[in-house]
Amino acid sequence: MFSVKAYWDALLSRDGARIRALFAPEAVIRWPCTGERFSPERFAAVNCAYPGAWGCEIERTEESVGLAVCAARVFSEEDGSSFHAVSFIRYDGEKILSLDEYWGDDGAPPQWRKELIKE
Repeated sequence: MFSVKAYWDALLSRDGARIRALFAPEAVIRWPCTGERFSPERFAAVNCAYPGAWGCEIERTEESVGLAVCAARVFSEEDGSSFHAVSFIRYDGEKILSLDEYWGDDGAPPQWRKELIKE
């Protein structure tokens, strides 16, 4: 059965064969925030080549039949930067059929909002 933890563990391992093994051969991976679309092969290559050392904390997972939604904080082990990813993962058995992943930078709210909510 598919596991969100196994997905993130594979990405952090930077083991291309392990990443590719998660996906059905015809799977489609999309990063809508940057307009990128990957095959499992290209997705594994991108993750294996990503610079820096990274960690991950899975903050929330919701699952139904064939669909997992996950919110995770991904952080640099070198410079302290962090991001949040929300992943919509459609799967059948152990194989991912499609992945839509939305990434955002973590950071302080903009100044106008800070001023708006001052107490």
